[in-house]
Amino acid sequence: MLLLPRSSCWKAFRNRRDCNGFRARFNSSFSSDHFARLASRPTSLHQIYQSVSNDPYVNLSIEHFLLEHAPAESAILFLYVNHPCVVIGRNQNPWLETNLRKLRNDRDRASNDTNDEEAVLVRRRSGGGAVFHDAGNLNYSVICPRSSFTRNKHAEMMVRALHRVGAVNTSANDRHDIVMSSMHGDTPRKISGSAFKLTRFRALHHGTCLLDSPNIASLGSFLRSPAREYIKAKGVESVRSPVANVSSVMEDAPAPFSIQAVIANVIEEFAKLYQTSPDAVCRAQRAHAVEPELYAGEDWVAGAVGDLEASQVAEIKKGVDELTSLEWKYTQTPQFTFSTYPIEDDPRERPALPSSLPTSTRVFLRLKHGAIIESHISTSDEPTLAAEQASRVHDALNGRNLHELQLQQWTEILGNRLSPDEEQEAIRELARFIASQFGCL
Repeated sequence: MLLLPRSSCWKAFRNRRDCNGFRARFNSSFSSDHFARLASRPTSLHQIYQSVSNDPYVNLSIEHFLLEHAPAESAILFLYVNHPCVVIGRNQNPWLETNLRKLRNDRDRASNDTNDEEAVLVRRRSGGGAVFHDAGNLNYSVICPRSSFTRNKHAEMMVRALHRVGAVNTSANDRHDIVMSSMHGDTPRKISGSAFKLTRFRALHHGTCLLDSPNIASLGSFLRSPAREYIKAKGVESVRSPVANVSSVMEDAPAPFSIQAVIANVIEEFAKLYQTSPDAVCRAQRAHAVEPELYAGEDWVAGAVGDLEASQVAEIKKGVDELTSLEWKYTQTPQFTFSTYPIEDDPRERPALPSSLPTSTRVFLRLKHGAIIESHISTSDEPTLAAEQASRVHDALNGRNLHELQLQQWTEILGNRLSPDEEQEAIRELARFIASQFGCL
């Protein structure tokens, strides 16, 4: 992040103790191990944080901690940038919403590949659709009392911040997304999507903002599932929209486009919306990797958070462990079917299967919580033999978690359960086809 010019900050210091006996000096700095106490302090009614972590699991877990533990009447702004990842909503299907072949194969426990440049799959705790994050995408999260929450309030806050940096052709639409119109009258392009989580007393609104993504041309390929034409799913399905970078219309701006400048203006607009102390704004705008500290005043907390908080606060670490678990990512999936041929629940015509497969090939799976509960896989054109094949294969698949089946498992199951005299190369081709649909290659 770019270092902003120093603002004029109050220099007065006063020692105070809150109702828990916690000493908090006015406008003074604190190390990261004070985060949990400062964030949950009853008087911390205004909180602004920038994350110095690019880990989506860490950032979403810090966000969840703030939702669960900050005072009920507090207003919080949390800003973060993640390394490449696809983030799906809590009630979405990863096999339908993403191209798992383009993401790190976290399902193969034999793989030791931990390349940070690879995009990862993340399932968040809120609803909404699938989005792609990278270094050019700013994520904003606002947590506030539910009694004062409206779904367009913070999207409009972001629009005002974008106008301040010169992106005056941005606006919020009726889906609470932010779109950018073209000088040529083309269809407005989406630059920001939103998701929400409401509890009894609190409201969370988090959204994305495509500022300067280096992956803008290939972004859609991460969200295009090869199995889409074969899957019928319950749950929430994403709405596809053309997208653009804010920076694409800022080429003629008097000053170079800066993500940090956008961050500074988002903080200013949040402070106006919630009447936050100017000193909190000063400290929040200076939060960066060189100065990863927290600051607190009588009724505010501001500064930098990240990996240290995730390692020191048990609730945040627990959140990271949950989000990274394969059970959370895959077995949270609502019920769905995969079928290469029309069925009663899904009578759509299907694409032709690869020519390397027997023309009589049929593949059907019904899954609940990511586990196979019904199946029919056969290659024979004779009904009785096909039914026998399907029964033998189902005996091996019944109850298996789909995310645990890699190409090797599909090859072994089909090789052992289809007819002994079946062409082995055809079986291997069928295994490769199924594995390719579920991102196992």
